[in-house]
Amino acid sequence: MKTVTLIIPCYNEAEVLPLLYKEVNRVTDGCPNYDFTLLFVNDGSADATPDIIKSLAMRDDKVKFISFSRNFGKEAAMLAGMRHADSDYIGIIDADLQHSPDLIPEMLKAVDVEGYDVAAACRSDRAGESKLKSVLSGQFYNIINKISDTKINDNAQDFRIMKRKVVDAIISMPETIRFSKGIFSWVGFNVKWYPHENRERAAGETKWSIRKLAKYAIDGILGFTASPLRIPLYLGFISIFAAVLLFIFGIVEWAVSFFSSYIMLLAAVLFVGGLILCSIGILGEYLARVYTETKQRPVYIISETNVAAHSCEE
Repeated sequence: MKTVTLIIPCYNEAEVLPLLYKEVNRVTDGCPNYDFTLLFVNDGSADATPDIIKSLAMRDDKVKFISFSRNFGKEAAMLAGMRHADSDYIGIIDADLQHSPDLIPEMLKAVDVEGYDVAAACRSDRAGESKLKSVLSGQFYNIINKISDTKINDNAQDFRIMKRKVVDAIISMPETIRFSKGIFSWVGFNVKWYPHENRERAAGETKWSIRKLAKYAIDGILGFTASPLRIPLYLGFISIFAAVLLFIFGIVEWAVSFFSSYIMLLAAVLFVGGLILCSIGILGEYLARVYTETKQRPVYIISETNVAAHSCEE
C-alpha cells in the first residue's frame, strides 16, 4: 500500500481544525488503497491550536505534529513538513478549508496512475477576495513573469500532491528566504493543474495582511530574478540624458532669468539624488538577503514533535 503525507500548516487555526480533520478524514476514508498521515505543523500559534492537534494525535495514530518555538511563517512550516515526510506522495493543504479536500483523490490519481509528478490546484476565480488584493496579486505575477526566467502560474496555489523525487528536489535547495511558488516552478517536473474555485474560510480570520503580502511579493521578485539590479544602469542613462537636456535648457533660461535657471538646477540635483537613493535601496535589498543567507540560521526551530527522528532531514 502506498503512503501519503498531507502537510497542514497551522497558525491560530483553533476554530477550524476540528472541521478540517473531519473533512479530510471523510475524503481519505474513500481512498482505501493509500495509507494517509496527517502532519500538522503548528507555526507558533498563540491560541488553542497546539492543544487541539495534540488531542487529535492522542486518539488517532495517523496524526503527527511539529510545533515551532515561535511563529516562523508558512514557508518555514511547509519546508518543515516536507523535510519530515517520508511517504511516497506528499501533499500540502491549508488548514482553513479554502482548499477543498475533495480534490485529493483526483490528485492522487494524477500522480499515481496518470504519470504526472505533481498535481496542483489553481484558482479559477478570486471570489471572496478583496478587489485591492486581487489587483495587487495580478500585477505582482505580471511583473515577476516578465522579468524572471522562472514562469509562475498566476493562479497557482500551495495546494498540491507531489511525488517523493519532487519533494527531494525542493528540500535540497538551501536558501533560507524561501518563496515556494517560485521554487515549485523552478524545480520543474510534469504538473497537472486543477481549476479550483476560491472558497471562503470555514472559520477564523485570514493571517495575510497587505503588509505581509507586500513582503512576500518582494521576497519572490528578489529571490527569482536579478533584473532589479539593472534598474540603476537604466536610470543612469536616463539621468545623463536628462542632464544634457537640462544643461541646454538652463543655458537658454540663464540668458533670460537667473532665478529660473536656479530652480532648474535644484530640480536636477533632486532628481539625480532620488535616482542614487533608489539605486542604493535596490542594492541594499539584495545585500540584506546575502547577509541573511551567509548567517546560515535555521529556517525554523522545533520545540515539540511526535514525528520519528529517522524521518528528519535537517
